Amino acid sequence: MDTSPRASFTQVQPILGTRDIESAIAFYTQRLGFTLAFRDGSTPTNYVGFRRDQVELHMQFQYEHEMQGTRLRLVVNDPDALFAEYLEKQAADPAKPPKDTPWGTREFALYDSDGNALTFYRDLKR
Repeated sequence: MDTSPRASFTQVQPILGTRDIESAIAFYTQRLGFTLAFRDGSTPTNYVGFRRDQVELHMQFQYEHEMQGTRLRLVVNDPDALFAEYLEKQAADPAKPPKDTPWGTREFALYDSDGNALTFYRDLKR
């Protein structure tokens, strides 16, 4: 049995691709409630970070041939309240409200302005 110290994972900062970084900044800050944590300082901006509560997302400009949809699942404490917030900001589809799933979560999903799928969920077993 190996008893050597082991590194542990404590968080993740996914990097999402975008074709239009300024549009993405507007979507994430104005409609999804994230704050712009940083810009890389290049002109035009190539890399940014967003924060909301304990979640940090990074975003980088990608050429069309580099873009592929990314799917993220983000744990939240109250998917219904978040859904209501996103409805007010026209970021969520009113026809796709949070629902309880057969796998034991309450969740809803949406697409950002670059087609990345974002699912917000709470584990119903906890």
